[in-house]
Amino acid sequence: MVESIVEKIVSGDVRAAAKLIRDIDDGAPGAREILKGLYRHAGRAYVIGVTGAPGVGKSTVVDQMVRGFRKNGKTVGVLAVDPTSPLSGGAILGDRIRMQRHSLDDGVFIRSLATRGQFGGLTQSTRSAIVVLDAMGKDYVIVETVGVGQDEIDIATSAHTTVIVVVPGMGDHIQAIKAGIFEVGDIFLINKSDRPDAQKTSSDLKGMIDISSKKFEKEGWEPPILMAEAMNNKGIAELLDEIEKHRRSREAVSRESVIRRRKAIVRFELIDMIRSRLIQEALRRITHSPQFNECVDCITDGSKAIYSACDELLFAPLNLPGTEDTEHSR
Repeated sequence: MVESIVEKIVSGDVRAAAKLIRDIDDGAPGAREILKGLYRHAGRAYVIGVTGAPGVGKSTVVDQMVRGFRKNGKTVGVLAVDPTSPLSGGAILGDRIRMQRHSLDDGVFIRSLATRGQFGGLTQSTRSAIVVLDAMGKDYVIVETVGVGQDEIDIATSAHTTVIVVVPGMGDHIQAIKAGIFEVGDIFLINKSDRPDAQKTSSDLKGMIDISSKKFEKEGWEPPILMAEAMNNKGIAELLDEIEKHRRSREAVSRESVIRRRKAIVRFELIDMIRSRLIQEALRRITHSPQFNECVDCITDGSKAIYSACDELLFAPLNLPGTEDTEHSR
């Protein structure tokens, strides 16, 4: 059964891939076994991360990028990470409305993924979905992040090229310094460049790049600053050209450097996956235990403080000293 699904996805079966990604996002049993079979088929797609603050026009940029890649005969997978609905737990925006013109194109696969309330970085479901689209045979996989918090930085661990989208007049040049996204940006795209202060934003970014010139010399790549009006498809061709230049620059790096970078990324992703599994398993065991329901009843009738219940449920199964034990020992 598992091998059959793997073969379908590797052969480009859209329905099988869509179902697996949905199962991954929902945490359905059996999805991990299929992913294990797909992993050996991954590693060929070029992954592009597109991030930036909300409202900068990331979806429009991605839509035009897909259009450009398709004109060049390339197949594309798009993963749009959206905020989570507090009611359904799913992505609020669903499959992006702006990208619907590609919905009938067999060479394009678009899927929205929910953050599940996680703003501390990319979700495991996003990383796994990249593997699915990669194994499916897509030439490019574009990951558009929410643009809030750590996910702006974490995208660089999964993407080969990271595009930071900013707009004039929103203080993005200051935010870039504070959030640390400047450190992971391979290309800066100033969208809506017809607005006032576009040149000022460009100058600010250029100043930041000049400050880190030694770092970029060592890496062999200095992030270009591009102007665009994605709504009118201006500047997108130049963006795709720079992505290709960055790709060639990565390929020109020594094999030792490539292996070293790959090993660092694998180490990060493995630790992140272990952390995620540990949290999931611990929550499952605790919330499905009789003690959990007893604590809910006690908190509800006022006989137990929620803090005490938390310590009891968390520390007792792990045989670790809780708050009450620590205070008693004193």
